[in-house]
Amino acid sequence: MLLGMLMGSTTTIVSQAPSFPPVSPSQFLTIVQDDLWHTDRQSLLTALDRSLQFINSPSAVGRFPVSNISHARVKASLVRFRELLTQAKTAGEFHQALSREFILYQVPQKVLFTGYYEPVFRASRRPTAVYRFPLYRLPPDFKSWRSPHPTRAELENSSRLKGLELVWLADAFEAFLVHVQGSARLDLGNGQTMTVGYGGKTDQPYSSVGRELVKDGKMRLEDVTLQSLQAYFRQHPQDLIPYLQRNRSFVFFRETHGAPAVGSLGVPVTAERSIATDRALMPHGAIALIKTELPFPDGKGGYQKRPVTRFVLDQDTGGAIKGLGRVDIFMGTGQIAQERAGLIANQGELFYLLLRE
Repeated sequence: MLLGMLMGSTTTIVSQAPSFPPVSPSQFLTIVQDDLWHTDRQSLLTALDRSLQFINSPSAVGRFPVSNISHARVKASLVRFRELLTQAKTAGEFHQALSREFILYQVPQKVLFTGYYEPVFRASRRPTAVYRFPLYRLPPDFKSWRSPHPTRAELENSSRLKGLELVWLADAFEAFLVHVQGSARLDLGNGQTMTVGYGGKTDQPYSSVGRELVKDGKMRLEDVTLQSLQAYFRQHPQDLIPYLQRNRSFVFFRETHGAPAVGSLGVPVTAERSIATDRALMPHGAIALIKTELPFPDGKGGYQKRPVTRFVLDQDTGGAIKGLGRVDIFMGTGQIAQERAGLIANQGELFYLLLRE
C-alpha cells in the first residue's frame, strides 16, 4: 500500500485475540457521523453490498480473530445497518436508530492512516525501446518453489522469470507502484485498456523504500510522500533500482479483463469506503468508522487536509499493514486518487460497529 511503501508500518505485537472496548452510550452520538451523508450515500451502500457478498461466501467463516466479533454477528450487523440506512430520511434519524441497536467498539490505540489507489499508466503488451519494465505472471511451478523464495533483486537480475512477462511499462518506479498497489489500469494506446490484479507474492519480507532513504540520511521521515519520492528519484536516477530492490518482496499479476480493483476478500473495493487492515487482527467485512484527516482539492491546484468521520468497510489487507495501529484507505483510480493517497499520513481513531448481542 502506498504510504506503507513510503513510510513502513507501525506494528503492535498481539499475542492473543485482541479485544476492543465498547464506547459508552453517552458518547455514541458524539462520535458517530458520516461526512459523506449528504453527498455520497450510494458509495456506502455499494461497499455494504460487497461486504455482504463476502460474508455470505464459504471463505468468510473463520476470519474473525477479535473477541466476541463473530461471523454471525458481523453478518447480522451488515444486514441491519443496510436496512436502517435505506429507511432513514435524515442523518440524525439514522444515527439515533444506530444508537438504539448497535454498540461502537474502539481499537484501543492511536492509528496511523495512509492511502492507496489504483494507478493508471501507459503500457505495452510487447517490449519496446520505451516499454522495458515488465510485470510478471505467477510462475506455473510457484507452489513448488523452495522457501525462502528468491529476493526481488535475485528475480530481477536473473532470467528465472523469462517468458512470464504479462505487460511492459515505461518506468521502473511505475512498475514498482503497481507492485505496491496490487492492481492497475494500463493504457495500451488506440483506445485499449488492460487491467491487472494481484496474482500472488513471494514469502520475502516487505521493506519500505521511504524508510530506507530516511535510514541513509537522504530524506527526512516527515518529508516522505509519493511526490517527494518521485522528485528524489528524478534527481538521483542512479539510486532508483538499488533502493527498489531493497524491498525483497515480489508480486505477480494476472489480467483481470476490465474488472475493478479487488481487495483481499475477493470483492471490489470502493473509493473512500474501503479500508485495508491487518488480516490477523481485524474482523474482515465488518462496518468500521474512521476519524482522521484527508486531503481535498483547495481550488488552487493543491490540496488541503480537513477532519473526516465516516463509515467504511474493512475489505482489504496489505504487506505493510501490520498491527492494530495501521489502516490504509482506498482512494480510487487515477491521478487525483494517486495525489490524494500520497498525501495521507495522519493519526486518528478506528471503531467497529456491531449489533447488540
